[in-house]
Amino acid sequence: MRVLVTGGAGFIGSHIADLLADSGDEVVVLDKLLSTAHGSSGPPAYTRRHRFLRGDVTDTEIVAELLDGVDAVCHQAAVVGHGVDPSDAPSYALHNDYGTAVLLAGMYAAGVRRLVLASSMVVYGEGRYACPEHGIVPPAPRRQSDVDSGRFEPGCPRCGSELGWRLVPEDAPLAPRSTYAATKLAQEHLAAAWARQTGGTVWAMRYHNVYGPRMPQNTPYAGVASLFRSALLRGEAPTVLEDGGQRRDFVHVHDVARANALALRADGPSGDLVPLNVCSGEPHTVGELAGELARACGGPAPRIVGGARPADVRHVVADPARARELLGFTAKTGFAEGIADFATAELRDPVGG
Repeated sequence: MRVLVTGGAGFIGSHIADLLADSGDEVVVLDKLLSTAHGSSGPPAYTRRHRFLRGDVTDTEIVAELLDGVDAVCHQAAVVGHGVDPSDAPSYALHNDYGTAVLLAGMYAAGVRRLVLASSMVVYGEGRYACPEHGIVPPAPRRQSDVDSGRFEPGCPRCGSELGWRLVPEDAPLAPRSTYAATKLAQEHLAAAWARQTGGTVWAMRYHNVYGPRMPQNTPYAGVASLFRSALLRGEAPTVLEDGGQRRDFVHVHDVARANALALRADGPSGDLVPLNVCSGEPHTVGELAGELARACGGPAPRIVGGARPADVRHVVADPARARELLGFTAKTGFAEGIADFATAELRDPVGG
């Protein structure tokens, strides 16, 4: 199978490209090497085993050239992370949404009808919660006064009782809370419309907190695991917001790559988009992540500092059932094993370094 991997020099995309090549597939990689993730360096050494083109997914001519003879597309190219402030919005919309539209138009012209799309857990916004009295409810908005006084758990909008977290299924309400999240949901909508119009198949891979080798360093677009690791490499304690009790699903990049490879070969329903949580199924707190990584690195214990970023949510914990049922995907890397590996894993050269 010949597969175009957009963003194939990036953190997740490069592992997907390598895994596909290891399985005997022909991999074509397109990556712009955005400075926010790659700094000013050229293509990473690990791209040399693939046909690589440095180019922009918004360039119709380049996309048309690379789609020639392709059987499927694995679309990983995107600006990711929280970013800096709303001035990032045009960049997010250009690369994530307009770029996806150009790619889908090119796939239609080339007759390519199989797409695996990198989506994200951020499309859910807050996770799923239950009130002891009122059952499943959306959480009441967190007030700044609660954050300032150290009350971080969300309350029931009807009675004010503290809510308990539950697993988030793919049919949960979607409520993006950041520019990045809004553009990821827009990608899903664009791909779903393309599938309906063409009879194509789309798997939307809603990644949870991915970590592992080749993460970028020292950039506001990096994930929390990379930020903690970068601090420890500087000899500093990881800084943990809130009380460290915010719960996530941390999934190793090797498992994420395997989920994508399975999706590329799976027969999804024609004319439809199927979202899938890509997760470990083993939730942990951010404080546990920081502590485990500090121990594995032999560094200082985390600093719990309170506060919260404006778009942060309290708990997002994934239900892994659908990916298991439809793809046969179950994560293989346990939390302690994965963090121990990550403590000494190769990271990308520091942005700006």
